Amino acid sequence: MTTLRNSTVALALAGGMALAGTSAQAGSSDHLAAVLESQSEEVQARYAYRHPQETLDFFGIKPGMTVLEALPGGGWYTRILMPYLGSDGHLIGADYASDMFPLFGFFNDEQLEEKKTWVEDWTAEVEEARDDGDATVSAFQLGSMPNDMAGSADAALLIRATHNLARFQSQGEYLTKALADVNRVLKPGGIVGVVQHHATASMPDEQTDGSFGYLRKEFVVDQMEQAGFELIGEIDINANPKDQPGPEEFVWRLPPALFTSREDAELKAKYEAIGESNRMTLKFRKVR
Repeated sequence: MTTLRNSTVALALAGGMALAGTSAQAGSSDHLAAVLESQSEEVQARYAYRHPQETLDFFGIKPGMTVLEALPGGGWYTRILMPYLGSDGHLIGADYASDMFPLFGFFNDEQLEEKKTWVEDWTAEVEEARDDGDATVSAFQLGSMPNDMAGSADAALLIRATHNLARFQSQGEYLTKALADVNRVLKPGGIVGVVQHHATASMPDEQTDGSFGYLRKEFVVDQMEQAGFELIGEIDINANPKDQPGPEEFVWRLPPALFTSREDAELKAKYEAIGESNRMTLKFRKVR
């Protein structure tokens, strides 16, 4: 009788924990939906291509987490993550190393100088826009993570952030150093969510080294494995089969950049009909 009673109690506890976990997950998802609904029309216009609800749910991002966002740029995901992570959460912005920017060839001297103070400038800008219920913030540049951040993050998001690191790898090991920082900032078992422009099988190697924006899935997985991560899942929510780049066509021909068609209405309409790029969405876990 005692054994049966203990087993029954154990099953009841397990069932209760499972229900609690399901309820908490549903609550987080509902909260994220509310945050997304509160965003500006400009931000929401990209949901059809970027699927932030499904993407962040898949990566397991929850309120109260500490999350690294690589290459926050104009802040599209930052605006979503700040209120979603909430006052118990923390967002770490991570930009490219300042000495990588001259390699692009189109930044002027003033812009290059500004990159040297990006950590202070980005943090101040986000703090100024931060509401009381938003996550706290800090920042660093990839390749120079402060030691006191080691082991502090639950997850890292590399959303359209790896192609340029790969592009300039041979000139400064930028991808290797960045992934080493991502590994160091994460707690044991921490998650890395990767969303990256996905090269088609027919694209030649010279078009898939990052300089055109696209990378092969096999390359991304290999680099992540070398950096101490294992692939634990993938979804095709951000795939776009309409994106079939021809020879010499780079990803920035598509929205929102539309670099090659700003003065050509017909060409612009063609690229807008394609939409944003074809993207792989991969979930990794830190294993060493």
